[in-house]
Amino acid sequence: MNTKTKGRLYGIGVGPGDPELLTLKALRLLRAAPVVAYQSAIDKQSIARAIVAQYLPGNQIEVLFHLPRALEPEKAKSIYDQEIQPIADHLAAGRDVVVLCEGDPFFYGSFMYLFTRLSDEYQTEVVPGVSSLMACPVALGVPFTYYTDILTVLPAPLPAEELTTHLLITDAAAIMKLGRHFTKVRDILHKLGLASRARYIERASTSQQRIVPLDEVDPNEVPYFSMIVIPTKNRL
Repeated sequence: MNTKTKGRLYGIGVGPGDPELLTLKALRLLRAAPVVAYQSAIDKQSIARAIVAQYLPGNQIEVLFHLPRALEPEKAKSIYDQEIQPIADHLAAGRDVVVLCEGDPFFYGSFMYLFTRLSDEYQTEVVPGVSSLMACPVALGVPFTYYTDILTVLPAPLPAEELTTHLLITDAAAIMKLGRHFTKVRDILHKLGLASRARYIERASTSQQRIVPLDEVDPNEVPYFSMIVIPTKNRL
């Protein structure tokens, strides 16, 4: 009879970039796990690992995986299944695995793709992290919402019509994943009269943080980790 104990899977949010925004619980689990996994784009450094690098004890097995974006769901499924197999192998062998996730694991986090594939078979715990949704307004020095204000979070890749519809009925908004969609978003904000309230920030809380007036942003230089914050017009 096989009595081998399966490993436990942990998804920990490592925050938006400032290593000091890592929670105490995430830090404890990170240092204790025999295996640490993290993702990156191919041929690029893992941002999540860079955030916690100073906390790594140096004696852990490290697993790098790639979850390419912008794929059709059916094509992505087989690639994701293949990429996470090494993590499943460690869990099956009885080793606990901590998976690093920028921001929060369940808020547009890469860990969600592992969770849906592994959590039914392995004990899983998710540790919340500080999200860019919280870090950006703080860095900009603008309160997001008051009292009963409605906040809407919008992915920039949405069609212009959908972005417009949502922006018309909300008090405050965060527009994420700008990248090559910046020009479309900027034009919509001018059309709706929201450009004067909009604030642009990239790589919030990191040493590369930049805050630029909306109309001075170079559309060709907008990174994936950027956000436009539209705070409520209310002041209480």
